[in-house]
Order: sequence, then structure tokens, then C-alpha cells
Amino acid sequence: MMNQKATSYFKHLGDVLLRVQVTEGHGAELSLDKGTSKAAEMVLSVKANSGKVMVIGNGGSAAIASHLQNDLCQAVGVRAMVFAEASALTARANDHGYECVFEQPAELWADADDLLVAISSSGQSENILRAARAASARGCRVITLSGFSADNPLRRLGNLNFYVPSPEYGYVESAHSVITHFLTDYATTLRSEKENSRG
Repeated sequence: MMNQKATSYFKHLGDVLLRVQVTEGHGAELSLDKGTSKAAEMVLSVKANSGKVMVIGNGGSAAIASHLQNDLCQAVGVRAMVFAEASALTARANDHGYECVFEQPAELWADADDLLVAISSSGQSENILRAARAASARGCRVITLSGFSADNPLRRLGNLNFYVPSPEYGYVESAHSVITHFLTDYATTLRSEKENSRG
């Protein structure tokens, strides 16, 4: 990696992006185009039903989550939230353990017309897994973004699951960032088209 040229790095990232796998909750595979289209429609259905999108992640995935939350609010016009405010996050971690820091707010906030976007490079972070299960138990739909091992547990917990086939953080996190950027851009375009068709 250290001796790799930028052009080969970027080419490999492009190859990784084109090999992203999308599956539904029961394991059925979707094309990348169909999967991203379905994800955008899920976001817009949240807006149509006055629901909200909750986005969670750790570390670099937390940064992606915050960026997605901002774009959902500012570009798509969907109510969106993250659970990363420092005092609340550290209080939950101190009182109940870090594995509960997203589970508890998911139990508190998730409703049937909502959507949880769970981002984890490894797909094995216990706090992300717990939150996904808690949201699902409340009837909230779940989209997951994961990488590393193809049989990671998070990949089996979503209504829609995006898996990046790479064992390296840089490629997985970059791919997750691109996927979420495309999702908000595409949802914004679909929203505008629907509004114009009604106009």
C-alpha cells in the first residue's frame, strides 16, 4: 500500500465500488442500481410519512454517519438524527457500557415509519448490531453498510444491505462515503422529479 501510486489506488477503489453487493433481508441479491434506487425510495417514504432517519457508526463510520445526517436534512429535506452528542454518548457508555450506546436511543426513538442506517466497516461492532436489532424489533426499517468478511453479522440484519468486498478500512470507508453521497443525491433528484410531476 505504501508504494502504491494514486492512480492504481483510485482504480482499485473504482473496482471495489462496482463490486458492491446489495441484498435484501431474506438474502435475495439486487443489482447495485436497483439496490440504490430502493434505498432512495426508502428514504423518501420516510419523508412522505413524516418519519425520521437515524444514522449510527463508530470512528470513521461515525463521521460518515454525521455527513449523511447533514445531507439528508439539508439536501433531501428529511428529518435525520445521529446519537453521537458527546455528553449523552459518554453517559450511556459510562452507565451501561459502550455496547449499549446506540441500542438505548434506538429503543427510545425508533418508530414504525422510521429508518435506521447502520454503518460498520467490519459489520461486527456489538453496539451497531444491538441497535439494528432494537430498531427492527420496533418495526423500524434498517439499511446496513458493511465490509471486510462477506459473512459479517450486520449484513444479515437489514431490510437492505450494502456490502463492500474489501478487507481494508480505507476502501470500505471510502466506498461507504460514496454510497451515501449517491443515495442523498439520487433521493434529491427523485424528490424533485416527483414534485415537478405534480406541479
